[in-house]
Amino acid sequence: MDVREAFRIAGEHVDDAELDALFTELLRVPSEHKERMEADPAVTGFVADVVAPRLQTLTGVTPRTDGMGNLLWRLGPAEVDPAEGLLFMGYAMTFPAGSMAEPFSGEVVPGEPYGFDGPCVWGRGGCEQKAALAAMLAAAAAVCRSGGELARPLSLAVSTAGETGRHDAARYMLEQDGLTARYGIVGLGTTNRVCLGNKGRIDVDVVVRGKSCHSSTPWAGVNAVDGARAVLERLDGLVDGIAHPELGEASLVATHIESGPDILHTIQDRCRLTLDRRLMPGEEPAEALAAIARALADLEPWQVEVTQGNFMYPAEVSEDSEVAVALAVAREMAGETGPPLWFPAALDAGYLNENGIETVMFGPGDLAFAHTDAEVVPLEQVRRAARVYAAAALQMLV
Repeated sequence: MDVREAFRIAGEHVDDAELDALFTELLRVPSEHKERMEADPAVTGFVADVVAPRLQTLTGVTPRTDGMGNLLWRLGPAEVDPAEGLLFMGYAMTFPAGSMAEPFSGEVVPGEPYGFDGPCVWGRGGCEQKAALAAMLAAAAAVCRSGGELARPLSLAVSTAGETGRHDAARYMLEQDGLTARYGIVGLGTTNRVCLGNKGRIDVDVVVRGKSCHSSTPWAGVNAVDGARAVLERLDGLVDGIAHPELGEASLVATHIESGPDILHTIQDRCRLTLDRRLMPGEEPAEALAAIARALADLEPWQVEVTQGNFMYPAEVSEDSEVAVALAVAREMAGETGPPLWFPAALDAGYLNENGIETVMFGPGDLAFAHTDAEVVPLEQVRRAARVYAAAALQMLV
């Protein structure tokens, strides 16, 4: 479908009042990142008890939830392989409320104090997950209401992740539910700019073992704290020269350190470090882990163990990709400006791309406000995003 026609139809079938109410409702239901991660009842309940019935009402198409609590919805010809279609992926889980005042009020507030013209909505998770989720639900409704016959299917998935730093929910949907598509759009706050790629990440656990003794005779032991310092010295410069023209340099940093035994006046016999290694497009997590292990081999007199923690793949999509172009031309019709983005954070787009779903990121919300005590999203940005999602889907599928 021609972009002008697609945008016209999208505009006719996105109801701003309905979308505003939906967005504020999503923000009023807490679905925070807690110890149980994707299995937290507040997260799974948000998907099953709030998102699923709203999507059913908006579209008339019944979604389902899987064994992990993720939501899956599909529209389009049953005889066409979903691997030829388009996937919208949104998120349920938000960053914890922390010290934010009234984090689940969903209150409409003036935008001027935050640098925006027009009203904003206040609430935890708005900038990252829930503004984009509301816009995607409204876009799915607009596609349904348009009455256009889809040549390729539209799928919408709502992941129980969002703040976990791992691909577990996305992996479950692809491997257990058979979720697939030709193209994907991950709904996250990009200020309605098209994000073409992001860094990946691998968490690495390093355990340094020494020998404990009384601290008055340190020569009688092997201090694991000194071993941790030696580890960091060995790793200095390991990622030098690894860079990307848009994402900058790779990084390797220690984000956590602890030692034991937790006894006064005692030389420590073990020290555990957590490393954060950011990956560039084209780098494999296993290769990055192996390089760290090689660098720490034979670190006498300590014993060093290196194990892999959570990881997320990097992503990179061409600006000429069909999905990137469809979003770009639709956002121009919506009056949005600004060049493509690249994120330093690790996201599910990398996993989807790794599995053959050419995926970009797009959505309302400015991540500069995410995780802060003043998380706000302009209502107009959410409304435009819904039209862009819907117009892109109509261009690609009708």
